[in-house]
Amino acid sequence: MPAKNTQQSTALLRAQLRVMLGNEIAFGPGKADLLEAIRDTGSISAAGKKMGMSYRRAWLLVDAMNRCFQQPLVDTAKGGTNGGGTQLTKLGAQILEDYRALQAEVAIITNKHFEKMQSCLRKMPLASESAT
Repeated sequence: MPAKNTQQSTALLRAQLRVMLGNEIAFGPGKADLLEAIRDTGSISAAGKKMGMSYRRAWLLVDAMNRCFQQPLVDTAKGGTNGGGTQLTKLGAQILEDYRALQAEVAIITNKHFEKMQSCLRKMPLASESAT
């Protein structure tokens, strides 16, 4: 006999904000996290590693952001005697700050409305009926 699941489910609301430019995601939660990691590490490679992604994937995300905005959000310097490095541009830091503020404001609004729905939810979903 299978063991009963005694864990209680917790309902939550997840709102993800994405800035779209045509069909391209110009900015969103993952790109914001990547910018923070770049800011903290000074490196696309280290930021990608910190986030569990390849350098190529991190670079493609940076490239997409830089192509979508009028000015780059990330500035890279190739290696040399002083070594390379990556940093957020002034615009990159501002976009990150504005996006995080927008996320916080949206969370307040969505949570207020979600509280009304939450009391109507079950503790756990009903078992689905299997087609036989």
